[in-house]
Amino acid sequence: MGRVGVDIYPLQDNVGLEDVETFGKYLGGSATNVAVAAARHGRSSAVITRTGHDAFGTFIHKALAGFGVSDQFVTAVEGLNTPLAFCEIYPPDNFPLLFYRQPTAPDLQIRAEELDLDAIGGAGVFWATVTGLSEEPSRGAHFAAWQARARKQFTVLDLDYREMFWESPQLATEQVRKALPHVTVAVGNKEECEVAVGETEPRKAAEALLEAGVEIAIVKQGPKGVLGMTKDTVVEVPPTPVSVINGLGAGDSFGGALCHGLLAGWDLERILRFANAAGAIVATRRECSTAMPYTTEVEALLEEVASRA
Repeated sequence: MGRVGVDIYPLQDNVGLEDVETFGKYLGGSATNVAVAAARHGRSSAVITRTGHDAFGTFIHKALAGFGVSDQFVTAVEGLNTPLAFCEIYPPDNFPLLFYRQPTAPDLQIRAEELDLDAIGGAGVFWATVTGLSEEPSRGAHFAAWQARARKQFTVLDLDYREMFWESPQLATEQVRKALPHVTVAVGNKEECEVAVGETEPRKAAEALLEAGVEIAIVKQGPKGVLGMTKDTVVEVPPTPVSVINGLGAGDSFGGALCHGLLAGWDLERILRFANAAGAIVATRRECSTAMPYTTEVEALLEEVASRA
């Protein structure tokens, strides 16, 4: 449940948008990418979101169908355009984003009364992002969804904090802290954990997330790998070494792989190793949604890394 849009990505690297000559058009939006990534691992997935009533909205429906993601819960909002996101690509670690989501985005117009609460309550995994809490009516819809979940196992909050979507970091902190008692899994990087619980040191951040009510806390540490923690377990997994082309979308690939591993009943270390590798694969590709790997690709990379150890 959350953001959707169209990614307009340059086909040239190390060039500012003012000088880019050609672009590619792709399905985008963090929550939508996670649904695509999960579908690539054979999972039945759907996204709850909204588009503009325009050609880009039509593109989103077609793209979702092509990826095997249900668009049953994707509706149009009159008077708003489908969001666009442009990026610049400066490998290996600089990928500025320019969002066209003003005056508001259709995906922030998800309304509680429109939700299929039975579907939400019955899902094996329900994934939402912090961006959905940045405005009403989306904020209220998220809390209605969590009420329907009633803390069912694998109710996930992606701490995906993007400053440009919020009035202030303080408001984001306030809303995330209200949300955490309703979810069982929280996923974020160190900066996002600081917004959520005031901690950047990975173990302290994970401990704070557990204290806030989650059962599984996952802290992504970039080049230092990822840390996962439950009340009984602490797991640290090193990064999967790759040559980065575009780091955008790697976290969403991680998320879809995480969903797959949770549903498969894997132990936390196996989940994190698989998710790390899935994210690494997307970092080697230009786009996001179409870059999401299949299970066999992730397994092949893990085998390759193991053989080099």
